[in-house]
Amino acid sequence: MSFLKISHIAIAVENLEVAKKAFETLVGNEVQLIEEVPDQKVRVGMIPIGESKIELAGPTDPSSTISKFIQKRGEGIHHICFEVKDIRSELSRLKAAGFQLIDEQPRLGADGHLIAFIHPRTTGGVLVELSEKKK
Repeated sequence: MSFLKISHIAIAVENLEVAKKAFETLVGNEVQLIEEVPDQKVRVGMIPIGESKIELAGPTDPSSTISKFIQKRGEGIHHICFEVKDIRSELSRLKAAGFQLIDEQPRLGADGHLIAFIHPRTTGGVLVELSEKKK
């Protein structure tokens, strides 16, 4: 098993700029990275807290997963992300263990990391993301 740490907790937000101000004031740290991830139709801002981060995720398109999440549930915690050493071996291990994968193969996420999601049906209702740092 190659889970290293909690990479980040993602919060779905309607307006990234408004959320950025609120969370910077709340935690006393500034957003270190703002990046658009076109594949996911989202714009994210990362605020470091210790070894982990808070990811503020705002939609760039009404058809995005984040937009649909906000429409259905409102703003709030969207997923938890675990950093792993080898995302491909973790996906294979988890699939063999009976977890339902949203992503059978990793894809490119924010900051050049490889990412993949595990369906919440098999993780107690929590959307789980795996992330492998770019090499």
